[in-house]
Amino acid sequence: MTLFRAHSEDPFEGPHQGGPVSTTGPEPEDAAVCMILIHGRGASAESILTLSREFQEPGVHYVAPQASGHTWYPNSFLVPREQNQPGLNSGLQRIADLIANLEKRGVSKRNILLLGFSQGACLACEFAARHPVRYGGVVGLSGGLIGAELPTEEYEGSLEGTPVFLGCSDVDMHIPLDRVHATSEVLKSLGGSVETMIYPGMGHTVNQDEIDRVKMMIQGVRQG
Repeated sequence: MTLFRAHSEDPFEGPHQGGPVSTTGPEPEDAAVCMILIHGRGASAESILTLSREFQEPGVHYVAPQASGHTWYPNSFLVPREQNQPGLNSGLQRIADLIANLEKRGVSKRNILLLGFSQGACLACEFAARHPVRYGGVVGLSGGLIGAELPTEEYEGSLEGTPVFLGCSDVDMHIPLDRVHATSEVLKSLGGSVETMIYPGMGHTVNQDEIDRVKMMIQGVRQG
C-alpha cells in the first residue's frame, strides 16, 4: 500500500475540506513564527487555540483548523489506515492546504511549527513523516504515527534536521508507549532532530514541561 501524500495540484476532497479555522496573533505577513495547532478527538479549533495563551510568545501567528464533527478520523489510530478513511487523508490534505496558504503569504516552511494533541498529534506526526521537509518544528503531544503497522519503508525523504518534540505519559490509556518510541525512530530515520519525553503517571493532558519546551522551539525559530 502506497502512502497517500497531499498535494495542491490534485487535492483530496473529503469531510475536512473547506471547514472553518480559528486564528490569533499577528497576520502571517507580520509574524516571526507561524504555528498550526491541530485539536484532538471531540475537541475544537477554539479549544486548542487556548494554548497560545500558555506559550505567551510575541510575534506568533496561530491557526487552528476545525475537524468536521470534531473528529479527524473515526477509529483508533492503531487500526489499519483504511478503516480511518476518508477522514485521515482529508485531515492530511487540510494541513497541506494551510501550509500552502501560509507560503502564499510569504511564510517559509522553516518558520512554520506543526503542533497537535492526541488525535491531532497523530495527524501532525503522520503529516511530517509523509511530507518531510525542513519545518520550523513538529510537536506531538500524546500521539504517534497512524496505522496497525508502520510501513517504515514507505516513509521517504528528509526532515533536514527539523526539531521534533514528542511528549506522552507512560500510562496513557490511548497511546501505547511503544508507538511513541516507534514514532521517534521513524522521524529520526527521516533526519528529524527528535526529543522524546515520557512523563511518569501523567494523564492524557499537556503539562508545564511540554509547554516550556514548545516555547523554546518557538524561540529557536524566531532566532533562526
